[in-house]
Amino acid sequence: MSWLLVALGSALGGVLRYGVARVAPIAPGGWAVATLVVNVLGSFLIGLLYPWVAARGISAENARLFWMTGVLGGFTTYSAFALETSLLGASGNWASAAGYTAITVVACLAAALAGRALAMAWS
Repeated sequence: MSWLLVALGSALGGVLRYGVARVAPIAPGGWAVATLVVNVLGSFLIGLLYPWVAARGISAENARLFWMTGVLGGFTTYSAFALETSLLGASGNWASAAGYTAITVVACLAAALAGRALAMAWS
């Protein structure tokens, strides 16, 4: 059952990520805004979900597998971020690649912290 939850969640997350990418395609030589959006939003959502799952322990294992490992794992994308950043650098846009990396890391961390803070405020 665990594998099925992860598989279904991953499929849903991947389709959602594809939808965001269709709305915000990468401009030549530009930042991958869709990847940034899904990674920041996914970081916020996993921060929001974590306190709920942690408070319920083993009783929330199926929810964790579906939502956190599956949906959010399929929605966010470190590999696309890494490739798109390396392509920016390879095209000579090293300053842009560095800025994109810094913005992504800081924004994702801030989003996860904000999600956790909001979840804690609700509980």
